[in-house]
Amino acid sequence: MRFDFDDCRFVELDVARQAPALHGAEGVMDWTGLHLATERWMERARAAGIGAGHAVVISGHKEMAFVVAMLGCLQLGAAYVPVDTINPAARLHRITGLVHAQAVYDAAADAFLPGVAEPRPLAEPGLAYVMFTSGSTGDPKGVQIGRDSVALFAGWIRDCLALGTAPALMNQMLFSFDFSLFDLCGALALGGSCALCPREVIADSERFIDRLQQAQVAVWASTPSFVRQQMLNPRFDAAHLPALRVFVFGAESLTPRVAEELWARFPQARIINSYGPTEATCSTTWVEIGPALRAAAPNPFPVGVAKPYAEVFIDDGEICMAGDHVMRGYLERPDLDAGVLFEHKGKRAYRSGDLGDMDAQGRVHFRGRKDDQIKLNGYRIELAEVDTALSALPGAIAGATMVLRRPDGSPMRMVGFIELAQPGEGAVQPLPAPLQDWKALLAQRVPAYMVPSELLVLGSLPSTASDKVDRKQLEQCYAQARAAGSMRR
Repeated sequence: MRFDFDDCRFVELDVARQAPALHGAEGVMDWTGLHLATERWMERARAAGIGAGHAVVISGHKEMAFVVAMLGCLQLGAAYVPVDTINPAARLHRITGLVHAQAVYDAAADAFLPGVAEPRPLAEPGLAYVMFTSGSTGDPKGVQIGRDSVALFAGWIRDCLALGTAPALMNQMLFSFDFSLFDLCGALALGGSCALCPREVIADSERFIDRLQQAQVAVWASTPSFVRQQMLNPRFDAAHLPALRVFVFGAESLTPRVAEELWARFPQARIINSYGPTEATCSTTWVEIGPALRAAAPNPFPVGVAKPYAEVFIDDGEICMAGDHVMRGYLERPDLDAGVLFEHKGKRAYRSGDLGDMDAQGRVHFRGRKDDQIKLNGYRIELAEVDTALSALPGAIAGATMVLRRPDGSPMRMVGFIELAQPGEGAVQPLPAPLQDWKALLAQRVPAYMVPSELLVLGSLPSTASDKVDRKQLEQCYAQARAAGSMRR
């Protein structure tokens, strides 16, 4: 049995019915169980008033019920809106309002909760999901992805990556992070299985390896940062994980050093690099690091060539992409659409904001960002949204963020700065009593991955000639405060 993303339904119902489909904290769910659970979920969703064209907010983490709800939405023609429990309640409430949801499905409680007072269908028809990313205006923005786009993505995994028959894929990325769709589409489209690895499993490295062993995971998809973390465990190797043979990377630059460390652990592994923003259905380019590219060892590796259904081109140094996989626009934000969406050869096209160039083989090389957006541990973060959250702390009138980077230029962590309405003495000031628990206060407004590691109080935030926060000067302030021991973690 498998899930056909072209028609959004289960097919080959008499084939391998008892084969595993999901591995999770609840045990193992076979394909028959997944099919029946999805049918039952759809009946309950209809009873809750959910129909085609509506948005359903799914709240949870790595529950099997989360996957069931996603598949149920696809079959009903409803758009699912994944919101991980890492998000504070205020953000969940805000997103529910933005999509005018009829209901919120709590995957952990297996319960339908009321949505907004006056729900209505989405204006854009034929959506598979709406995924919210960090917004430069301080408000999350909803990326609208069509059902046809998901079908193209699943078809690429099925037809181009040669993952074998019924492979088991590891799933550790949040369902509200678009790269997690790779694991689900790969497993379900190929009739394989998906090993759901929640935070508490990953936090225990031995338990994590055990989960991968039990599920016989063959395909690993993650950021390079995440695989670097696993190198601390000596059991992360081919001897303990003999089924693991394919690594797919995205969301961050892949360096030869990481690849070589991985090959030292898994000598026969295939390594595939990919690239693409949420606005282009997870990824647009891909390349397998073969012998020639491995020998050349460009640092970082290129992110590859366009997929069969996509076109990628460079416009004034910016990576652009066109095709049916490009989003249907930001949810009710034509002002944002105007700056990034356009038509190219009769197809939707998107200006990514990423800088890059293309080599003689047509491979794209990522060269950084045009703006203040960063990728930290795989999460896309607009510094402006963090700035806004900082400025809402008690007593603050302004907030700003700077990024500490590794020698290769990749973001390592964020540092926050605030200016108080009633400043004290000195350029760098003590943290006032109401802000002693500043991390918990911030976590009420933004997800944990958007909370800076340190906070400094400045007499005034430095600004540029155009009255924008001078993040370069913030770096100098940080260095001075660190030398004086003024940071608060």
